[in-house]
Amino acid sequence: MKTLYSKFVVTTILIMVGSLCIGFLLTNTYYHQVIKEQNDAKNVRIAKDITEYIEKAAPSDLDSYLMTLGEIGYQIYVTTGTDEQFYGGEYRDKALSKSVVQHVLDGEIYHGMRDFPKETFVTGFFANELINTIGVPFVYKDQQYALFIRPDIRLLFSEVHTILGGLFLVMAIISLLLMLLFAKALIRPITQLTEATHQLALERFDVPLEIDRADEIGQLANSFNVMTKKLQENDVIRKEFIGNVSHDFQSPLLNIQGYVDLLKSPQLSEQERQEYTRIIELETKRLSTLTKQLLLLTSLDQSTRLLKREPYRLDEQLKDTVRKYRWQLEETNVQLSYQLVPVTFNGDANLLQNVWDNLLTNAIKYNVEGGEIRIHLQEQLSYVEVQIEDSGIGITEDQLLKVFDRFYRADESRTKQGTGLGLAIVKKIAELHDGEVQLKSTIGLGTTVVIQLPKL
Repeated sequence: MKTLYSKFVVTTILIMVGSLCIGFLLTNTYYHQVIKEQNDAKNVRIAKDITEYIEKAAPSDLDSYLMTLGEIGYQIYVTTGTDEQFYGGEYRDKALSKSVVQHVLDGEIYHGMRDFPKETFVTGFFANELINTIGVPFVYKDQQYALFIRPDIRLLFSEVHTILGGLFLVMAIISLLLMLLFAKALIRPITQLTEATHQLALERFDVPLEIDRADEIGQLANSFNVMTKKLQENDVIRKEFIGNVSHDFQSPLLNIQGYVDLLKSPQLSEQERQEYTRIIELETKRLSTLTKQLLLLTSLDQSTRLLKREPYRLDEQLKDTVRKYRWQLEETNVQLSYQLVPVTFNGDANLLQNVWDNLLTNAIKYNVEGGEIRIHLQEQLSYVEVQIEDSGIGITEDQLLKVFDRFYRADESRTKQGTGLGLAIVKKIAELHDGEVQLKSTIGLGTTVVIQLPKL
């Protein structure tokens, strides 16, 4: 498997090689289109200056003069058509057609640099061939000569050029090494992230990911740590959820099984039989309620669930809820009063019915003998507010922090016939309506629940 680091290294090298090739081709094109003709014209001027000096000054020792020119950086070929002489650096290829020589002897200029075949830059500029020269005619002591000249490329590269070439090479090597080190440093946190992801797949949520960076990779690492923490919390909640569900199903089932076994005894009195039957019925209802609430929570947890919003009378729904539980109020001797303004609310009536059912049954269940329940409904500019207040036993501040957790019960002995899911359902439904739930309570004085639902 190719690693990201190897891909980065190969890509970097390919980019450098590709850039070098593209730069070489562009430079070659620029040389042929611009520099080549300019170089030809410049060398023509130099050659003409040399021949003009020879014709005007008529140096006594032409060989010495031309030899001096060769030593200062030129490759020179002089011929009369029959005699020839070379000065300066050696030509690699001395082939030159007689027609070219005769052309120059006849007084014409030979543009060998300009007309040299359009090959690569190295061949075109550095080609050490006699045909890659400038040819001009001159007359010395009544003899017609042809002078062919080109700069000696080897002598043109001075110490400065060598230093610059070495500098370029060192820069290229150091840049490549630094790029490789940078790539290694860049890939290292990604490798750590990959390993941490493998550990996460094995449900090992306590593996630390220590990446202290301020760039995008650092942000990714921080997001990964946050995700790991959330997954760890969800894992704990999931395990607690499974444990609570198992317990809440097992307890009533064991009770039902136990009392069914007792009902089989022929020595039971009618009163005992009636009592055991009543307990079995209560446990069956408890299981039914628990199953319904679990199904409801599962449905609410689905992110794709859409609210079926439609306008309806919220005050009438609350009145119907009160009438539904009138028998429980009378049975527990709890007084209920309400103050409900007419409100038409755009929401999911079926879901919100679960909210009022849970809150009202809680207010009745955890109230005191002869206690009170007060319900208020009022409409504000941007939201409606429902407040349910009871004079019950209340809960502590520590318990207030956990009441919306699933399966949490303030009554740790679990003597109440609750499931610990009611307030979790209330909070979830309120949030689906973009609302919020506030709960205040004082031990011995009662509890107040406030639900605010924004109007659409």
